[in-house]
Amino acid sequence: MQPKPREGPRWARGQKFTLSPAGRDAEEAYRAAVLGARGAGRAVLDGALAGWASPRAVEPGDGVLLAELKGKPRGLSELGHALDDAGIPGAEVRAALDRLVRAGLAELVPLASQLEAQRAPPPPATGRW
Repeated sequence: MQPKPREGPRWARGQKFTLSPAGRDAEEAYRAAVLGARGAGRAVLDGALAGWASPRAVEPGDGVLLAELKGKPRGLSELGHALDDAGIPGAEVRAALDRLVRAGLAELVPLASQLEAQRAPPPPATGRW
């Protein structure tokens, strides 16, 4: 029996994510949609979240992930643990994160190895052509 292939991108181990500027705006709009629908019933909340998600090309529940990324950069495992208590399975966290990255609402934090490669001086010229 072969393991089920993962859908979506494969991120480096230890990869962290943060909100983009557009993601900060989207998180504020998500919070406003939730607060605006408070006390008005589930149908109103569902409509408000659908209205929030549609122009951003994400799912209504993806806003929860934006709220988790608001404070500081977090890795996939941290996000999975934080949302597991809410009943959101790891596969859905991964899919939501993929949608948020593709929509430009979340972005990858450069890994230390990537930052070192950017800072490394170019190799010395050998003088040979």
